[in-house]
Amino acid sequence: MRTHPGNVFVISAPSGTGKSTLANRLVASLDNFIFSISTTTRPARPGELNGKEYFFVDDATFDQMVNEDGFIEWVQVYGNRYGTGRKWLQGVLDSGKDVLLDIETTGAMNLRRAIPDAVMIFILPPSAVELERRLRGRGKDSETQIQERMKYARHELELYHAYDFLVVNDDLETAYRQMESIVWATRVRRERMVGRAQAILKGF
Repeated sequence: MRTHPGNVFVISAPSGTGKSTLANRLVASLDNFIFSISTTTRPARPGELNGKEYFFVDDATFDQMVNEDGFIEWVQVYGNRYGTGRKWLQGVLDSGKDVLLDIETTGAMNLRRAIPDAVMIFILPPSAVELERRLRGRGKDSETQIQERMKYARHELELYHAYDFLVVNDDLETAYRQMESIVWATRVRRERMVGRAQAILKGF
């Protein structure tokens, strides 16, 4: 999967950093830019549709896909498994669309090995104090869950060096503009523009 017209963008961040807000805005604002749809063994929640939020499968189907090398990457999180389907992703990239994968750090490392030219973006909170404040402000986690999320956040942050770009979400608008700039810059990298440049050169 090293030759593909579309670009692969990976975004990772600790829970509460604002990753979903930034990712949703990118996909809504940029042309030819879509979310990757993961396959999961997690049951669908009310309002979720198969093929939109996720591809929902049972454990046997997931096992079969693993055995047939059907995933670019897959991980187990909180008792459920999530994976990026190889055939689905290849089809989207071949169409020329850019794909954004919102995955945690383990999955991101696995994907980087499969797609070396994937653009890896890590979003950092301004500080541990601010991240904890945001988690408490959501009002949906118990004290134990908050402490677990903070502990896991430290683990994730220790992997920042494996990413190409680090965006600190202190101010949402600034963070978004930085991420948008990463996408635009990637789209006009020399190796992506060779065909266009050669076509122009022939006109001289």
